[in-house]
Amino acid sequence: MNKRVRLTNDSLNSYGYRVLTAGVDISQYQRNPVVLYMHTRGQIVGILKDIQKEDDEITAEIVFDEATDLSKRCKKQWEFGSLRMVSIGFDVIETSDAPEHIIAGQRFPTVVKSRLYEVSVVDIGANDDAIKLRKNGKLMTLGDGGDCPLPPLDNKLTNKSPQMELKALALQLGLPETADEAAVNAQLAKLKAAEEEAATLRADKEKLEEDAITAAVDTAIAERRLAADKKQQFVGLGKKLGLADLKS
Repeated sequence: MNKRVRLTNDSLNSYGYRVLTAGVDISQYQRNPVVLYMHTRGQIVGILKDIQKEDDEITAEIVFDEATDLSKRCKKQWEFGSLRMVSIGFDVIETSDAPEHIIAGQRFPTVVKSRLYEVSVVDIGANDDAIKLRKNGKLMTLGDGGDCPLPPLDNKLTNKSPQMELKALALQLGLPETADEAAVNAQLAKLKAAEEEAATLRADKEKLEEDAITAAVDTAIAERRLAADKKQQFVGLGKKLGLADLKS
């Protein structure tokens, strides 16, 4: 069964800008709704179907074509849940720093008109490689230290005090709006620790899986079900398919 995914909405992203859904032109993309892998041209893994633009979000159904090993792998990881995010590429047409388009915490103008030009499945959907925004043909990298052709907002334009920004951040972190800076920093530290722990667990799981695959291949060789010179080939195959499929 195909899973419906949200491509974008009006919310403030981690880079401090917004793309208004109402101003996104999806007509050109709908003529060729290919899905790429990690924003890489030439690595097509499927298409999007039933693209819908409603209220403040754009959603669609992703269908993997399974025409390549990469597409098959993406489909398997998508169904398993280890791959679950999409990211889209915009061409910027018009921006606005009008007060009605700016919310607390925003650092760059709001993109009020844009064109959707590509959609990708990605491992992490909020980093330099997973968010693509172009203006006048120039790629915008909105991470720390990145080159962004949009001018930063003047604090006077936002009319937001540091206290208001702290309040908004506290609410986003699930804290009461009265939380002070120390409480916010403590919560951020907890989230960072949780992310690091999750990364360690993923690495441990991958190591255990690799050890199990190698052991399975060694057993097959010992039982003369597999030639010894095929070990690396089948270990590599196991990493792609998983232990269960390798045993089959």
